Amino acid sequence: MLRLPAVLLLTLGLTACGSSTRDLEEPTEPLGDFGLGHIGVVAPNLQKLLISREATADEWTETVEAAFATRFKRFEGEKYYHFGISAEAYSLPPPIVPGKSALALNVTVWDDAAQAKLNETPEQIQVIKVFESRLTKSREDQMKGLAEEAARLTEVWLREMQESDGWFGGASPERVDGPAEGQDASAAEKIVVPAGVAQTMRAAAARPDMR
Repeated sequence: MLRLPAVLLLTLGLTACGSSTRDLEEPTEPLGDFGLGHIGVVAPNLQKLLISREATADEWTETVEAAFATRFKRFEGEKYYHFGISAEAYSLPPPIVPGKSALALNVTVWDDAAQAKLNETPEQIQVIKVFESRLTKSREDQMKGLAEEAARLTEVWLREMQESDGWFGGASPERVDGPAEGQDASAAEKIVVPAGVAQTMRAAAARPDMR
């Protein structure tokens, strides 16, 4: 099984992501009966990959929580659903140094009324940005952009599950598009995460503040 650094080194052919928040300026297409409950973000096994600026677990949990809140608070469904999120790995290359910004999350969705997970196995969400201009971007800018794209890809996944598995009351008339403009579809492929991730995520999601 390939570990995270090896997997990222195999993705040098990916193209850069487009804007992750452009769609938030458009009218909101309902996500069935989805209403945002709680967002719980943890980072107990966070890995820094390749040549990267430092970012603490607390910084990542705050940044990811803010991005998910911004994206999902706009839905006004009549049932509450909670997110249990584990930040697993990141890369924040400094300016000029060759490399790519990346973020890997594991996401679990909870149905508040049923007091149960919708997905027993955490969904792996990865964002990889290649050839982006980092000359004018601060470390915080990189983190914010990665977290926003991760939230967008999570919405794409939720809409796919709504259509295929009947989440949130079934399919909507329209769905969110796939990868952002300029992003190769392979950027949404799953990455291999270290052993024990599923156990960590289940333990985090079982905390009292996620019920």
